[in-house]
Amino acid sequence: MKINYILIPLAAFAVAGIGSLLTSSGMAWYKTIRLPAWTPDGSIIGTVWTILFILAAISVLIVWNSSLGPEQAGRFKLIVAVFVINAVLNVGWSFLFFNQHLLVSSVFEAGLLALSVIALVILIWPVSRLAASLLIPYAAWVSFATYLTFSVWSLNR
Repeated sequence: MKINYILIPLAAFAVAGIGSLLTSSGMAWYKTIRLPAWTPDGSIIGTVWTILFILAAISVLIVWNSSLGPEQAGRFKLIVAVFVINAVLNVGWSFLFFNQHLLVSSVFEAGLLALSVIALVILIWPVSRLAASLLIPYAAWVSFATYLTFSVWSLNR
């Protein structure tokens, strides 16, 4: 068995776990702020994130195991770098929003997170349409989450 079949899911689990810990640490505060009426229930949010992290891990595995030639080594390195940036942004949003309560910063950070997912879809598409397509729900959810974050900021400024 290739080690990447262990390390990539572990990395996705670590990012999800850190984000979850940061989210949990801010739930008391979250319950005190005004939320849009259309805010999804927490159980739905958790379920969606679980599915998205599984899809992202599968996408990374597909890209990692694709037979990219030496001429595409630069693209591969860029994809890996953007995935790492995406993971940092994902955890960073939870930190800014739930831990630091920095709503304006969270809006901009969420926008950057959405852009990083869109960049991944664009970068991965020539390598594997399946791997890129697996990230489209992630891009849609993070775009929705960006609008939700903006709405929360608007209601609480």
